[in-house]
Amino acid sequence: MLLGPSGCGKTTLLKMINRIYEPTSGTIEIDGLDITSIDAPELRRQIGYVIQQTGLFPHMKVGANVAVVPKLLHWDNARTDERVRELLDLVGLPPDDYVNRYPTQLSGGEQQRVGLARALAASPPTMLMDEPFGALDAITRTRLQDELRRIHRRISQTVLFVTHDIEEAVSLADRIVVMREGSIVQVGTPLQIVSEPANDFVSDLVGAQDVLRRFSLMPARAAMEPLPEHVNGMPAVDADSFLREALGVLVESGAPYLLVTEQDGTAVGSLSMNAIQRAASPSGNQADHVS
Repeated sequence: MLLGPSGCGKTTLLKMINRIYEPTSGTIEIDGLDITSIDAPELRRQIGYVIQQTGLFPHMKVGANVAVVPKLLHWDNARTDERVRELLDLVGLPPDDYVNRYPTQLSGGEQQRVGLARALAASPPTMLMDEPFGALDAITRTRLQDELRRIHRRISQTVLFVTHDIEEAVSLADRIVVMREGSIVQVGTPLQIVSEPANDFVSDLVGAQDVLRRFSLMPARAAMEPLPEHVNGMPAVDADSFLREALGVLVESGAPYLLVTEQDGTAVGSLSMNAIQRAASPSGNQADHVS
């Protein structure tokens, strides 16, 4: 995630990666390849690009929009049609219901899903996403974030995602790049950024000194303790859910602790009220709880 206030250079950096803007100095490499060593149009066909305004062609139906890059790569019709249907299903849009609709017949969230499907069409190894959910309502935005997380787990592409929303960054990122006035000021995992801000700017940006905000930004796995001997009947929380959610489950259930589980349901730790308090305290040492 590229995180920072408006005007700090996030979108400019993203556009240099697919050579919409040419850098005036330095080099950019993708998988060890200097991006200037191949033609810009060829480079862009190897990179998925999703923007806030979706960029769908209004005169083309949904199926044709998703098929743009496969057509440029001269895929045959059968392969293209199969890929379009596969991708629409992947982003939660039943192909039979959506392939022949026009963009104007879709909601904002549906248009974003089509834009995501189009960017994925040729299985690019790199995806660029420029605040793709920024104009959506909170409920739709959360649903699409969940959808993106699910898709990324399935296909494991490299995604560079621009945002100015710290909660979105922490929720989706493996690593966060914090930018200010055209410079990178910190790079780290979400937990490092929240618990060990490099300077006052990063601390203010993520609200590091606000305990309630830390509840909303720190994952359960950051605070978990070893599993106790007896775990039968204890409520559970996903390891990647935020402490805010875990706290709610703990209070509502009245249990002495929660089980912390991975996506497959495997219990990997426990979470007590004391553990949550320690993790959310700015003076707490979260590193003690992270393997």
